[in-house]
Amino acid sequence: MASMGAGAAAGAEMRLDLFLWYARFAKSRSIAQRIAEAGTLRLDGRRIERSSACVRVGSVLAFPLHGNVRVVRIEALPARRGPPAEAALHYTALDLASPKGVDVQHGAA
Repeated sequence: MASMGAGAAAGAEMRLDLFLWYARFAKSRSIAQRIAEAGTLRLDGRRIERSSACVRVGSVLAFPLHGNVRVVRIEALPARRGPPAEAALHYTALDLASPKGVDVQHGAA
């Protein structure tokens, strides 16, 4: 497991389910596996259906979570499942452009 702690090392990889659990997107590793295997998660734009897919620093994940779509870029690979503040240091949330609905138009008669 020494390679998992070396998030800054070139070519370092981590299992997708482990990252989701360590980064606190899932309460347990089995839930993280279900998120990864549901077929709704995208890794760098590719649909993923296996929890053993590898993530790297710079990878972009998009997945549904609690009724919202989360899009994050991995900044570092965590060595452990730490407190939430520590987990948040390992990714950056990317904002999605929110589509404008019909009722949002201003100045409509």
